[in-house]
Amino acid sequence: MRKVALTGGIATGKSSVRRRFAHHGVPTIDADALAHAALAPGTPGAVRAVERFGAAIRLPDGGIDRKVLGALVFGDEAARRDLEAIVHPAVYGAIEAWFATLPAMACAVADIPLLYETGREGDFDAVVVTACAPDEQLRRLMARDGLSSEAARQRIEAQLPLTEKVRRADHVIRTDGSHAETDKAVAALVVMLSV
Repeated sequence: MRKVALTGGIATGKSSVRRRFAHHGVPTIDADALAHAALAPGTPGAVRAVERFGAAIRLPDGGIDRKVLGALVFGDEAARRDLEAIVHPAVYGAIEAWFATLPAMACAVADIPLLYETGREGDFDAVVVTACAPDEQLRRLMARDGLSSEAARQRIEAQLPLTEKVRRADHVIRTDGSHAETDKAVAALVVMLSV
């Protein structure tokens, strides 16, 4: 089975492309969902996050207030790295376990936003990067998360530049065209990855 990583910059259409892969029958897993699970109430990750970042990030149910945590880590590189050290091992462990449970098939896709930032691209047989124009990325992020232009830029700049991700990719799917164009690109890639 070909292990495929799907990555790209924040708000470049990774989730939409992952859903298109799933529509074509390709098994997928979402690292963002795994990261949420790693910080769920009662998990070791939630306990460690509160120990590191303080009680202000704890919700009444014992979970983590992601908005408060995000405000802390996106403005402080050391804090962001501390959070990544808590979350990433659990995420990658869950992805490896998921691949091990799959039956023999042509390919499966793991959607991993910080693939290059974590240096794990070598774990995969192919890397697909979603990309769009910088002004479109900024517009999408502001609209999706209700962020100011400054806060959105801060989140974009916390990641490896999109141009570098595109340069290092095995395959690139542009998402700044129509949905039909993106769907067509994903369908063609499914065929290519399945041979």
